[in-house]
Amino acid sequence: MPQLTSTQVRELRARAHGLNPVVSIAENGLSDSVLKEIDTCLTAHELIKIRVYGDSRDNRLSYLATICQELDAAAVQHIGKLLVVYRENPEKTAAASKKSAPQQAPARRTKRSFQS
Repeated sequence: MPQLTSTQVRELRARAHGLNPVVSIAENGLSDSVLKEIDTCLTAHELIKIRVYGDSRDNRLSYLATICQELDAAAVQHIGKLLVVYRENPEKTAAASKKSAPQQAPARRTKRSFQS
């Protein structure tokens, strides 16, 4: 389970603010199919919100610990019935580093430049 610095946690919480929950954990708890779905979502998005239906705070904390341990993810936030989890996708970071700098458009020609 990777450790995040306080600066990283603050940035990830800000990014997660506008997200909607993509996975829900209901009465059946944290089954293998739910873990597989969370893994798929983390691969696709890196940062996800998970809604937990149930009133037990201890269950929510154990779900968060299990998710982070099983999927090698980092817990960003646990607030109310929402869990925010982050796992870096190495493919996305490699693709982002391979992208070249954006091409600049040529300077716009003025009316006078056409007259010469």
